[in-house]
Amino acid sequence: MKEKVVVGMSGGVDSSVAAYLLKEQGYDVIGVTMQIWQDQDVFTQSQEGGCCGLSAVEDARRVAEKLSIPYYVMNFKADFQRAVIDYFVSEYEKARTPNPCIACNRYVKWESLLKRSMEIGADYIATGHYARITRLSNGRYSIRNSVTAAKDQTYALYNLTQQQLMHTLMPVGEYTKPQIREIAEKIGLPVASKQDSQDICFVPDHDYAGFITRETGRESRPGNFVDETGQILGQHRGLIHYTIGQRKGLGISSQTPLFVKELRPETNEVVLCQSQSLFNRVCYVDNVNYMAQETLTAPVAAIGKVRYSHAGAPCMLYPCGDGTLRCEFEEPQRAMTPGQAAVFYQDDYILCGGTIEKT
Repeated sequence: MKEKVVVGMSGGVDSSVAAYLLKEQGYDVIGVTMQIWQDQDVFTQSQEGGCCGLSAVEDARRVAEKLSIPYYVMNFKADFQRAVIDYFVSEYEKARTPNPCIACNRYVKWESLLKRSMEIGADYIATGHYARITRLSNGRYSIRNSVTAAKDQTYALYNLTQQQLMHTLMPVGEYTKPQIREIAEKIGLPVASKQDSQDICFVPDHDYAGFITRETGRESRPGNFVDETGQILGQHRGLIHYTIGQRKGLGISSQTPLFVKELRPETNEVVLCQSQSLFNRVCYVDNVNYMAQETLTAPVAAIGKVRYSHAGAPCMLYPCGDGTLRCEFEEPQRAMTPGQAAVFYQDDYILCGGTIEKT
């Protein structure tokens, strides 16, 4: 009897080819698109596209027809509101910078979808992520870098559990993006040349502050820009408008470029600095999810990534008694930001990852 796999289909080329590859490998494939936030009118959804708009549903349905696999739309709006949007708003209101894609992966695309898929008799779920899952010699599952550094998506997957990894397939991780597009063209998929989705799906206009204000009904209070000595430099529009390392949109004139160094919710201040003050060697990481090992009991060397676009840098991890980690990089890193993820690798595998608490 064939093993059954539910493929999360976004309407993009990657998840579409993932469904094709798994069918070719002999799995009983079911296509599913997750309805998670779409409430706009049809025109807006079609225009915005992205991984979750109405066009995603139509494109995924056409691909499923082409592949002759069953296709369904599942509603996860309540889960997405709780695990992603509420978290996103709450973190910004605490003057932290969240990563909603990581929360969506852990709690919606995996936890909710896997639960629903198992209920309908599936053995696995699958996605079109550029990553690979491997069972290590110690018996634990870990995510390994994809074959292409250009599209590697492992950073956003660090928070998956052993149970989730055990029931997940990621066939796209063995290919480069051009190879995936080539497969799509070869088999005549209608999304072969579809552009990749970018940015946060539920804030398509990129106005995070406006979204948070609409979601909460509260305006963010203006306050003072200050320098590192506490001298007032001007007025800011409200803490939710800023993030660590930001340069544009400050509205402050200065002979040298100024950047956001720190957000202080207790005094409603935004601290500005020159570029060199953004660099730091140490950060503290909490809410740690261990992947390649069960835990850390002694210092270990690793490669640390402190944002999605970060190339990664050598560091040492020191376990603290309270379950947090102290990360010490060999060289200072720019704009390590509370609320963002820090993910640590050994030999191309994710060792562990967590949330930057402070620097």
